[in-house]
Amino acid sequence: MNLASAFAESVKKRSEKIALFWGEREYAYGELWAQTVRFADQLRNACGVKPGDRVGLWLKNCPEFIPALFGILHLGAVVVPINNFLKADEVNFILADAGIDVLITDAELGSHFRALAAARPHLKLLKVESVGEHQAKTNGSEGGTPSSGSKVRGHPASESDLAVLIYTSGTTGRPKGAMLSHHNLLHNVESCRIVLQTVDADRFAVLLPLFHSYMLTVGLLLPLLVGGSMVLVKSLHPVRNTLQEIIQRQATVLPAIPQFFRGMVNATIPVPFPVRLCVSGAAPLPVQVLNEFEAKFHIPLIEGYGLSEASPVVTKNPLDGTRKPGSIGLPIAHVAVSIQDDFGKELGTEEVGELCVRGGNVMLGYWNQPQETAKVMRNGWLLTGDIGYRDAEGYYFITDRKKDMLLVNGINVYPREIEEILYQFPGVKEAAVVGKLDPRRGEQPIAFVSADDGVRLEEKAIQHFVRRKLADYKVPRKVVVLPALPRNATGKVLKTKLRELPTDEAVA
Repeated sequence: MNLASAFAESVKKRSEKIALFWGEREYAYGELWAQTVRFADQLRNACGVKPGDRVGLWLKNCPEFIPALFGILHLGAVVVPINNFLKADEVNFILADAGIDVLITDAELGSHFRALAAARPHLKLLKVESVGEHQAKTNGSEGGTPSSGSKVRGHPASESDLAVLIYTSGTTGRPKGAMLSHHNLLHNVESCRIVLQTVDADRFAVLLPLFHSYMLTVGLLLPLLVGGSMVLVKSLHPVRNTLQEIIQRQATVLPAIPQFFRGMVNATIPVPFPVRLCVSGAAPLPVQVLNEFEAKFHIPLIEGYGLSEASPVVTKNPLDGTRKPGSIGLPIAHVAVSIQDDFGKELGTEEVGELCVRGGNVMLGYWNQPQETAKVMRNGWLLTGDIGYRDAEGYYFITDRKKDMLLVNGINVYPREIEEILYQFPGVKEAAVVGKLDPRRGEQPIAFVSADDGVRLEEKAIQHFVRRKLADYKVPRKVVVLPALPRNATGKVLKTKLRELPTDEAVA
């Protein structure tokens, strides 16, 4: 079994059932399969994609994301989802690192193709509309179904084969490709099916980007492989419009980030809410938001924890049983979690150490980076870099992050990456980035810089420079110019001191 064949089996059982809701449009399982075959046909015949090739998937949330994903997998190739907020320079790094020669995108993102091709001359572009406008009008039988045969013969990838490369930033400032096999993702889907009690009658509301590992597993693979449906929400602002779409399509499961649930607490719900379960991920859920949400909606709001290297779900508070505010819950089915010290010794109850994960969901390693892989793997355990403890009832709590990382709207942002760009700005002598709490976005990057002698640094100019190089959410919301950055005796910047400094006014 692999991801493509698992989807094919799901299609065989329910080809006429609606698999995807997109605004007023509905897509049956058989229709998505027909589109999958077309994507596979284009990729193989027009782009020369072979088993094992890495194919970039650079799309905003749209119906085409699904058949493009399964079309790549159908050929035995590897999907590389790319963050659609990234700029051309950031995308170019991923294309080069993964060895991507074919990129699937849309007209808007495809406008960057000239800049991408300049750095990678052999790059081929497949725009979603070039697969054929008629695909939006197909019926379930056109193009073949798994039961009637398909135009493009699939490649029988094994469970151990690489399926997806998820790029996640590291403390070095350069993204690393977490290698997820078919088995890794199928394992995590099954574990999530058990813990969320998912059935084929469920409809998952999908608000977050599908390039994110959280949505790829929980929002796409889980519902489609168990025979449920996706409600791909078009209206994300304001919250009221999103909720109306969820209500209209009678979604039953809502995975999102804490900021969205905070917005729901303050929103007016016009009619009875159909959702039976909400799942919070990608960032810590404030206890106040959890309590206010459940008091208002009387719906379980389940907090969990995960990381891309674990496909990504690791723990969840139980649906049936005690849900502890502030806790990331219990290990999901078939996954082991432990708290260890720096030498690999497992610690006892209430002892603080690094949270470690073991199970079939743990990645194969980082793409072409054996040394980086060795840093996070120890005796079969994945070292998450997060610090926490386990209580007497087996519930886990995160107290700190070992990695120097921020969470902006649930997306990992690493200060080192921003700092390297700041150092490229003429006249910047020193640079350090820290996170400041933000009630709407979780955290915001704040930059502290000092100038070369005789140089006057302007905040707006620095922000504009960074915005040209990095995604908007990585741009420091404030740039504070100091005479010098605080350092310890060994010369290391004291970020604890920087976090204590007021940032209301910059010294320009």
